[in-house]
Amino acid sequence: MNNDHFAELITRLRAWGLNGLAATLLESAGPLTFLGAQALYATGPLLTPFVPEDEVTALAHLLEDPNALQSLVERLQQESAA
Repeated sequence: MNNDHFAELITRLRAWGLNGLAATLLESAGPLTFLGAQALYATGPLLTPFVPEDEVTALAHLLEDPNALQSLVERLQQESAA
């Protein structure tokens, strides 16, 4: 996930007040995030009327990458602590 998508996702979650909840869910999901990525790949064509395809793909890539996912969790936790 490139930095633009990363920052946009954090901004959206913070605007909705979900950054703390999202961090907790992502942190506790563990290996299930890989299954979530596969579900996004499978349902991506159904989601494209609502969400741009590149955003769905970027989120799926994020869920597959443990390092990027941990970085997202840390940034979400920083945002919720501030």
